[in-house]
Formats: sequence, structure tokens, C-alpha cells
Amino acid sequence: MKKVDFEKLILFESADYIVINKPPYLSSLDDRHEAQNILDLARTYTSDPQLCHRLDKETSGCLVIAKNPDAYRNLAMQFENRKVEKVYHAVIEGIKELEAELVDRNLVATTKGIAKVSKDGKPAQTIFQTLKTYYAHTLVECKPITGRLHQIRVHLAYLKSPICGDTLYGGRPLFLSTLKRKFNLKKDTEELPIMQRVSLHAFAISFLGTDQETIRVEAPYPKDFRVLLDQLEKSG
Repeated sequence: MKKVDFEKLILFESADYIVINKPPYLSSLDDRHEAQNILDLARTYTSDPQLCHRLDKETSGCLVIAKNPDAYRNLAMQFENRKVEKVYHAVIEGIKELEAELVDRNLVATTKGIAKVSKDGKPAQTIFQTLKTYYAHTLVECKPITGRLHQIRVHLAYLKSPICGDTLYGGRPLFLSTLKRKFNLKKDTEELPIMQRVSLHAFAISFLGTDQETIRVEAPYPKDFRVLLDQLEKSG
């Protein structure tokens, strides 16, 4: 992976916070297998950055970094009191008409880093809303109220609507050949999925700054997510 220019990721900056559009395939924190991660990149830009939350390595979108301890504490309290509003967009399998659908199912994380629905797990709630339906897929808005491991992914799988490309929770990769009737693959080449990761993007985040003003930031879709939606649009 080529060196990422941290400044180009910045969507919003104040004296206290930086909100970036995290690229996919980049870990939030230190990863033994990677030369770079978001926290290290942030250190090249500001002296004392702290990540206020995390995104899965594959997930793109809004990530908030505090520039000082007071700013970090301010947002940590809001996360604890569930005052931060996070909005994700996901492409799921099937056509689903979801109208402020609340999934309230406890989740437990296994030692292997996989989450599952379990009455013995920790409380987890997500609200889902259909944004657009296509021929055999749906673009949904996901608002997690709690912040459990893989919460959105597991709750969508619970609705029997796994996220495209989320093989861990029953989602299948989406190939152009399934959308295009006249699709010809070059001889001796293997077809790759349109999007080679979980089709999930942290679209927006909203919280209060240290002076109690509302900060709301939206992250444009990365190229692979945009391409996927364009292909779904073309297929009807």
C-alpha cells in the first residue's frame, strides 16, 4: 500500500478535533502486519492525537481524532452516554423495505473476534432505514445506538440481509457477471468482485465540541463503494 497523505483525508478540523475519511484497508491502530496505520499517520500531523473510536480495517468513512486530552475526554463521555450519532451506509442482499426498523438483540464476542446474537451478550441496538432499492439489493442507512463489535454486520445478518461481501456473516461477494446479462470475461482471467470488501461506509458523525457547538461531518463514498452503487443503478 502506498504511503497515505494524512492531510488529504481531513474532512473537518478545529482546535480540538480532526475528522477524517478513513480509507478502506487501513487499520485505525497499530497492526503488526502493516507499515502504516491511522494513529501513526495522525502523529505526523499533530503532536498528541488520540483516536476517539475505531472503524474496522475494511470499513471506510468518518473517524474522529482528538488533538488534546480535554477534547478526548469530552467525546469519550458522549460515547459513554450514547450522545454521539453515527450513520453508516451499507449495501445488503435482497430487497428490504425498512422503516426505522429497530434491531434490539444482545451480542457476544467470541475469542476469535467474531460476534453473534446471544441473550447472554451485551445489549445492542441498531436502527435501519431503506435509502434505495435495486433489482436484488438495497442501500440502507444504519444508526447504531450502542457500539459493539461488528454490530451492524451481525444485526443485518440477523434480519437475513447480510452485507454484500461480508463472508464472515453470510454475505456473498457481488460480481459484475450477476448484474450484466452480456458479460464477457477475458480468457484465462478470474473475475473479481465489484467491491473486494464488506460494503459498509461510515457516512456521517455528529457530536458536541468542547464549547458545546454541534459538529456534524459527512464522508463522501470511496471509489469502490461509488462504483458498486453505479453498477447497481445501471442494472435497475
